[in-house]
Amino acid sequence: MISQNLKDVPETLLIPLWARATETERPDHIIKDDLALSMMRQIDFDFSKLDKEWVTRLFVVVRTEILDRSVKAFIEKYPDAIIINLGCGLDTRFFRIDNGSICWYDLDLPEPIRVKSQFFAETDRYKMIARSVFDEAWINDIARTDKPVLIIAEGLLMYFTEQEVKGLMNTLVASFPGAEMLFEMVTPAMAKYSEQNASKRFQMAAIFHWGINGGKDMENYNGHIRYIAEWNYFDYHRNRWGMMRWLSLIPQYRNSYCNRIVHLAFKK
Repeated sequence: MISQNLKDVPETLLIPLWARATETERPDHIIKDDLALSMMRQIDFDFSKLDKEWVTRLFVVVRTEILDRSVKAFIEKYPDAIIINLGCGLDTRFFRIDNGSICWYDLDLPEPIRVKSQFFAETDRYKMIARSVFDEAWINDIARTDKPVLIIAEGLLMYFTEQEVKGLMNTLVASFPGAEMLFEMVTPAMAKYSEQNASKRFQMAAIFHWGINGGKDMENYNGHIRYIAEWNYFDYHRNRWGMMRWLSLIPQYRNSYCNRIVHLAFKK
């Protein structure tokens, strides 16, 4: 078994790994991630405590599907693009969608990268960077070219304060003019719910601190940010949502209690 010493926010990366792995085992799977299944079976962690979290699994699975589709679309448009995956955790997206030409950077704290490096090796097109997103030195680790850049922040920004998110966005806009970004957002209501319940449910210390009402709010963070689109998880695989399928028809519930993937562009 592969040991892990993940605490607080880094420990939460085990949740999406579990979600993708257990979804892969379902006969009606929405996504298939055999690498995640193999990794889960080798990591020393009691994943059984997550077995009842079907809503969390569905959230992760739907966001994975949306992000896979969106990243693929970007790569089809720009086959030699640079992809920067912030707070990558144990994500396997590069290995699922690699077109043989993109250059991919997985960025996370040292311990997640240490665990990840037990499974994957760097190549000339796949790099792992063991730094905090707030350690701006990581920007110098990215090859400086004129190729199109896509930044991914999946399951990351909600763990920061609003001030931290604003600071990070300003850094990204200044460092990667013309880039596009895909990130997962939660609403203020979801952030409050997390503060009250998440640590009890998952026996993990990390909680959400930041939420916004919609992706267009990001334009207020920096004048160079342009909102493109967003996708609400409730719009996908409605047969899997149980009673939430009907609650999601209520606009207030739909807009307040479901995560979304937001697509932004940075003006040059």
